[in-house]
Amino acid sequence: MGGGRYALGVVGFAFAPLPAAEASVRASELGFEFIDPLVGTDPSTLKLPVGCPASDPKPVPGWGFCPAPRDGPGRWEATVEQFRAAPGCLMEPWAGACVNSLETMQAVAQEVPGLRFLVDTGHVAAWGGDPVELLDYADHVQLRQGKPGQGQLHVDDPTGTVDFAAVIRRLDAIGYRGKLAVEYFSLPDLGWPLEDPVGWSVDLAAHVRPLLV
Repeated sequence: MGGGRYALGVVGFAFAPLPAAEASVRASELGFEFIDPLVGTDPSTLKLPVGCPASDPKPVPGWGFCPAPRDGPGRWEATVEQFRAAPGCLMEPWAGACVNSLETMQAVAQEVPGLRFLVDTGHVAAWGGDPVELLDYADHVQLRQGKPGQGQLHVDDPTGTVDFAAVIRRLDAIGYRGKLAVEYFSLPDLGWPLEDPVGWSVDLAAHVRPLLV
């Protein structure tokens, strides 16, 4: 189901615990153009190349993304050091991290020359922000409905605050050249359980695809 202005993929977490190769096949069957994982790369699947400076004692350079570390004493300084050592890695801000607002994104970008970001609309909604305001900093965008205090809602939830049409309009306006990936997941150990992440991903994709034509 390609052909839109932006490639539309899905984050591999939605298919857990399927192995990556099987998840990639399933994603393709559902009409997604790529699968977006946190680690590893496999040219025989739809995976994007990735890398994370916090995934190993030695930072991993190269294009990829990594969630900003959880907030806490000394975490800002450690984050700056990690991302300076991994040029090309995209940082993913989120509500519980030390980088969790437009202001902290701007501050860490000053500390780490050339740093770019993965903007996740659900995480931005969870901290009470507007994803549209962050898209100028985005090299990659993940799509999920959310609201203040809750980063994972169904696309049809009336309390959701993410305006996906506004997101696409802003990407058009700034000449965005990256990809879009729908992201829903069930991570109960982290406090984010979800019964049907694949179904919710498919529903959001069905909402977004007409906006890309």
